[in-house]
Amino acid sequence: MKQFATHRIFSISNAYDFDRVALDVFRFQYQNNQVYHQFCNHLGKTPKTVSLTREIPFLPISFFKTHAVRSTEQEAETVFTSSGTTKTSTSKHFVPEIELYEKSFLSAFYKFYGSPKEFCILALLPSYLEREGSSLIYMVNDLINKSAHPSSGFYLHNLDELHQNLLKLEQKGTKCLLIGVSFALLDLAERFSMNLQNTIIMETGGMKGRRKELIREELHQLLQKGLGVEKVHSEYGMTELLSQAYSKGNGIFKTPPWMKIITRDTEDPLSIQSAGKTGGINVIDLANIYSCSFIATQDLGKAYPNGTFEVLGRFDDSDIRGCNLMVL
Repeated sequence: MKQFATHRIFSISNAYDFDRVALDVFRFQYQNNQVYHQFCNHLGKTPKTVSLTREIPFLPISFFKTHAVRSTEQEAETVFTSSGTTKTSTSKHFVPEIELYEKSFLSAFYKFYGSPKEFCILALLPSYLEREGSSLIYMVNDLINKSAHPSSGFYLHNLDELHQNLLKLEQKGTKCLLIGVSFALLDLAERFSMNLQNTIIMETGGMKGRRKELIREELHQLLQKGLGVEKVHSEYGMTELLSQAYSKGNGIFKTPPWMKIITRDTEDPLSIQSAGKTGGINVIDLANIYSCSFIATQDLGKAYPNGTFEVLGRFDDSDIRGCNLMVL
């Protein structure tokens, strides 16, 4: 099977490059991904009928739970899995070349934050550490290793130790990045009142069933007050993607050049909405060359003309109309 020239993905510098590579990725995945091939055929969307990026169909993300979404016969080096209580509710992302994931997350991190070596990187990700197969843990572990700071590392439930280390690092003026799942960061903010001047707080994920879900504004206000930071950063990624978008405050996310967010009408899964309207989030992640780069997620959001976007919440399977377009 012909491989895709992945260097083209990370060389994208403008909208023209993006559209050209996206169409080539669509053709590649149509030819090599059986699941996506059948999905596109069912919709009458083939390389003969698709000539614009906006015409490319988006595969419902639920297919990662029920099918092996693969665009290569190469054996997977790693299989990332989502959290779930049963096998049927767990997504699987087969990654044949882990270097591709590393290239994606490191390039994005450098673009938005600079070198990991500039930070002491602390991770408060208990719900992810408590299971295997997390792509987030893989990414953060690699960033921690590359930071090379002696205090960098993971914290499970040892909030006292994390608190003491944060105070010591603050006293030394050390530039820190604390990435944590929302409920654990709230636990830290409620238990210890701090005034962090040299630390970036980055939240990722929701409450994972540990706490009542909060809207972003309320969550960030609580973290800002408890941890003494002006803004709360956010990371947007998922098991089914190899790329991440980042927000440096106010819930406005930016994507790396090989990733794009558009929205669809929640009543019409095949639609493309105009910018600024609330709808289901569709992701183009060209780094997903060996799975599927065109994914209809279960997130609600708004995409803006300048390429930024907001995440407003999620909707259940029952709310996604038209995703049972075919049974493979």
